Amino acid sequence: MQIRLPLFLALTVPSFFLSAAPAAHAALTPDEQKIVAAVNAQVGTFARDLEQHVQLDSTTENLAGVRKLSDLYGAQLSALGLTYRFAALPAATGRAGHLIAEHAGSRGQRVLLIGHLDTVLPGGNFRRDGDKAFGSGASDIKGGNLVIVYALRALHTAGLLADTRIIVVMTGDEEAVGRPVETARAELFAAAQRSDVALAFEGAIGKTGTVARRGSASWEVEVQGATGHSSGIFSAAMGAGSVYEAARILSGFYAELRPLDGLTLNPALIVGGTETTLDRTGGKTEGKTNITAQSTRIRGDLRSTSAAQLAQAQALMRAIVAKNLPRTSATITFSEGYPAMPDSPANRAVLAQLDQASRDLGFGAITAYDPRSRGAGDIAFVSPPLPALDGLGLRGGGAHAPGEWADLATAPEIIQRIALLIYRLTR
Repeated sequence: MQIRLPLFLALTVPSFFLSAAPAAHAALTPDEQKIVAAVNAQVGTFARDLEQHVQLDSTTENLAGVRKLSDLYGAQLSALGLTYRFAALPAATGRAGHLIAEHAGSRGQRVLLIGHLDTVLPGGNFRRDGDKAFGSGASDIKGGNLVIVYALRALHTAGLLADTRIIVVMTGDEEAVGRPVETARAELFAAAQRSDVALAFEGAIGKTGTVARRGSASWEVEVQGATGHSSGIFSAAMGAGSVYEAARILSGFYAELRPLDGLTLNPALIVGGTETTLDRTGGKTEGKTNITAQSTRIRGDLRSTSAAQLAQAQALMRAIVAKNLPRTSATITFSEGYPAMPDSPANRAVLAQLDQASRDLGFGAITAYDPRSRGAGDIAFVSPPLPALDGLGLRGGGAHAPGEWADLATAPEIIQRIALLIYRLTR
């Protein structure tokens, strides 16, 4: 199912972001030097804060944990003059809600900063090995959330946060968005309507910024076939059975969709037998080796670089599913997920500003990251129409795995770069 986004997504991009990149190697102003000094003075507590937040379990389904983490960030942001509230989601969504914190003013561009509160794996497993911090959410995305807090704190300390217009949104269900999406992302849509540019804080990858992200959708194939004694398989009466039909479908997916540039199709779960059930995290089956399987179910995800590529892939998949082996039938259903964030001149203009800030700080160039290597994210719900950039959080690796880690040594550089970018956007 396609996501229907609000009408404001048809708004035009502010011309500010379509202008040429700033002149190279501009010296830092006295105020910008204050920002650097403020970052360096406070960054010593970053590892302590990250440990506290990683130790708190905030898996998507842990609604109380998500709320507690929101309140921790909310207290930090409130101390900087932002107005914090927790926007609870309806119980029917099965999700906790989102952090919303807003700084009112009249100066410069209106900046939307996006993080998320939830993790895939449970917390409470923080450990440190030198400059590496390990634990669920260390880089995805609790380290990135702290980049937001520390950058804003540096601006506040330098006396440069006053009169800026900034909204912070940290969603509570980024790892498994609630349904319907229109309800689960209503607060993000509303914040985008009051913003001119969006920055998101998924983990940084080297010295890059993310100007485009692939979208994601989930799909399920349900196959039915005749059943009976296994000695009858391949006969006119029995036909091929559901498992062979499922194998044919998967083979067709592999052959016809693999050539599509930037697209991935992952069959993650499969069950086959006389009776089957399957949900988001597992399934059950019954049967015997001498009985032909009547039912086979497959669930997976589909990641695409654009809405057009998604539509192309779905059409191919439907056509493959419809060509059934003897005495079998199959259906495929698609569930809404994340839209793609397409590359655009407006996004490249924001990247150019980040690159300029990095060069002015003496950290070197920032280049665009290949979107084919990046997954889906909340930034895609607001870009377009907003000019946007992602991948601005803490560097690390191993996301969604027990060995997830973040590189603490990169925190000062990243926070300085982001604080300077926010400052320049809000002048």
